[in-house]
Amino acid sequence: MPTARDLLAHVKSQITEIDGAEAESRLSEALVLDVREPDEYEQGAIPGALHIPRGHLEGQVEGKIPDRATAIIVHCASGFRSSFAAKTLQDLGYTNVVNLAGGFNKWKDEGRPWATPRSLTAEQRNRYHRHLLLPEVDVAGQQKLLDSKVLLLGAGGLGSPAALYLGAAGVGTLGIIDMDVVDESNLQRQILHNMDRVGERKVDSAKKTLTLLNPDTNVVTYDVRLGADNVLDIIDGYDVIVDGTDNFPTRYLVNDASLLKRIPVVHGSIFRFEGQATVFAPYQGPCYRCMIPEPPPAELAPSCAEAGVLGVLPGIIGSIQAMEAIKLLLGLGDPLIGRLMAYDALEESFRTFKVHRDPECPACGDNAGEIVIAEYDDLCMPHPR
Repeated sequence: MPTARDLLAHVKSQITEIDGAEAESRLSEALVLDVREPDEYEQGAIPGALHIPRGHLEGQVEGKIPDRATAIIVHCASGFRSSFAAKTLQDLGYTNVVNLAGGFNKWKDEGRPWATPRSLTAEQRNRYHRHLLLPEVDVAGQQKLLDSKVLLLGAGGLGSPAALYLGAAGVGTLGIIDMDVVDESNLQRQILHNMDRVGERKVDSAKKTLTLLNPDTNVVTYDVRLGADNVLDIIDGYDVIVDGTDNFPTRYLVNDASLLKRIPVVHGSIFRFEGQATVFAPYQGPCYRCMIPEPPPAELAPSCAEAGVLGVLPGIIGSIQAMEAIKLLLGLGDPLIGRLMAYDALEESFRTFKVHRDPECPACGDNAGEIVIAEYDDLCMPHPR
């Protein structure tokens, strides 16, 4: 019967090994794959290494390394487990795999670069476990969410579900701007609030709810009116803006400011039984002015307070906004850039329409002049939601 040494020798005869010097010279062009256990990895790792424990390799590697032509340097602590991992990768069709002789222990002993990687706490691993099971998110993606900053414009019908799901997902900083107070008429759809909060400032009520939901999330409140005098300062430093406003002056103001700061805006709107969502990514896709160059007359754009809205509707659109924000933060999938998604609750139908950049757009067009941040209240009257 073959011994473990015989089996290792057989495997090594079928793979390629390189020493630490050669591996270090390839770091700029190859992916380092660390197949040690989580507790080993957390004590020190080669900077930039992708971590997949050996026992999870077959189940996770295709999701994390989809290109089988990727140059891979695989290693464990001593080179033993990674030899078998390299053979497994070859059997899975990866064509450019080498094993690091001596593994991480020898690499470290030779004085080559290593660092203690950031890691999630045991409580965070439990809280975000379902995220960690997704190869597209995993620990690196969750840490990215924890480092991210999202600004929500409004703590109302759209802002409520968006804030709850972004907070639950572990977005590290949620900014919320709203200068209204909780009214009993809000509670049919604004699920951040409750009867005990009637009369409270909405931003204070939102902070209480989100802090109880996830202590990892830092909630920054802005109990002010968003205007030309403060918009650039407020949005500065945020990675994504989730727009839950319902008036054209604010939308144009936010559009122009986001273009200046190059911050993507996840836009949502609702009316009666219909909703819309899209993403305005500065200079990648159309901006709000490309889609709606001029606001309609106020009488043709009634507010929810005037026309009504089904309470569940903002939950659907706000959740889609949260999804789009997370996709932007993690670089996942195909965000709604250049596409307007329209939802009809009565038909239970979704339709998507292409929206193109306007080369003549006065804000983001080829010949656009300098963007001036100004008030647009004279365009139409805002309607509180």
